[in-house]
Amino acid sequence: MTTTPLVPDAAALRDGADVLSLAPVIPVVVVDSVEQAVPLARALVRGGIPVIEITLRSEAGLGAIEAVASQVEGMVVGAGTVVTPAQVQQVKDAGAQFLVTPGSPPRLLEAALASGLPLLAGAGTLTEMLTLAEAGLEAMKFFPAEASGGRPYLSAVAGPCPQLRFCPTGGITSETAAAWLALPNVGCVGGSWLTPKDAVAQGDWGRIEALAAEAAALRPA
Repeated sequence: MTTTPLVPDAAALRDGADVLSLAPVIPVVVVDSVEQAVPLARALVRGGIPVIEITLRSEAGLGAIEAVASQVEGMVVGAGTVVTPAQVQQVKDAGAQFLVTPGSPPRLLEAALASGLPLLAGAGTLTEMLTLAEAGLEAMKFFPAEASGGRPYLSAVAGPCPQLRFCPTGGITSETAAAWLALPNVGCVGGSWLTPKDAVAQGDWGRIEALAAEAAALRPA
């Protein structure tokens, strides 16, 4: 079933660069049940974060994408941990408005580009980044960020590739996010700290709203 998202026209996305501009932090979310997804997403919107990456790391992921896309006004919903060409079509049909992949093998990259959805493809090395640039992508995901050399590595990338911009994800915390955002080639960061597992399990949407508000106010260090 194809879902019609409720996101306003002003939030229409052309490419990955538009995704980077939505908020300082993209929440990377794993939900254990579809029922958690809508109140969680609404809490993020109330806190000033109008974007969410719902990963396919749980069986509830696909249904959660569909629920948020069809029920949460003002939220741009992306699909994360997309690892196969088949998943690309599944999340598009569910209403995902952008794709996030942890890596960029040829068949997955081809399917993601063919979908027409904005894409943040994962890259952890300069060769992978240049491969994505050859495919026409100038915005991408730096993953796993801390394990792939952290801020010093991504800062060095800006020398030979000043046109590339990134959403670093993996190991970033509320304490380190501002330092990442200070890098000239970083548009936003991805993080899971906005939606702690215990808060989601307990339905503590007020806590998630407060964490979203703190993230929305982040400025480069």
